Amino acid sequence: MGTVPYLNLDSFKLITLVPADFIDEIEGRTPGWIDQRLIVHSAYLDSRLAKRYDAPFQAPYPVAVTEWVSKLAAVDCWLRRGVSATDEQFIEFKDQAATAITEIKEAADSEVGLFDLPTRSNADASGVTRGFPRGYSEQSPYVWTTIQGRAGRSEDQNT
Repeated sequence: MGTVPYLNLDSFKLITLVPADFIDEIEGRTPGWIDQRLIVHSAYLDSRLAKRYDAPFQAPYPVAVTEWVSKLAAVDCWLRRGVSATDEQFIEFKDQAATAITEIKEAADSEVGLFDLPTRSNADASGVTRGFPRGYSEQSPYVWTTIQGRAGRSEDQNT
């Protein structure tokens, strides 16, 4: 089964900062090329995130995912159209793509991943694990010693 892109040509036009005229020019010269780039970048995301998250993601796609695909494909569009390497706009697009790649790597890292994406174990659940209160209180400040003593005696009897 082929990869389903997280954006199509129309949704890419809506989300990207690349001027629509540029996209139309590229699509007019090479029909289907942008769609193929969107598929490539969607597959890249899936391969990076599949170990931790429920990739490929189901529609409606997480906003972070569609944003990453659009930023990566935007640089491809600029290169396909032709651009000077010193063009300030192109440098900004390259920086955004580099940031997207860094964020994708961060999301794939289970230690420092800060993105809330559906996890593999439960596609409906959030990828963020939230803590819960770990406090304990009793009326008397000495009750805990009694409880701990009972638990210890119980463990000693079971061994």
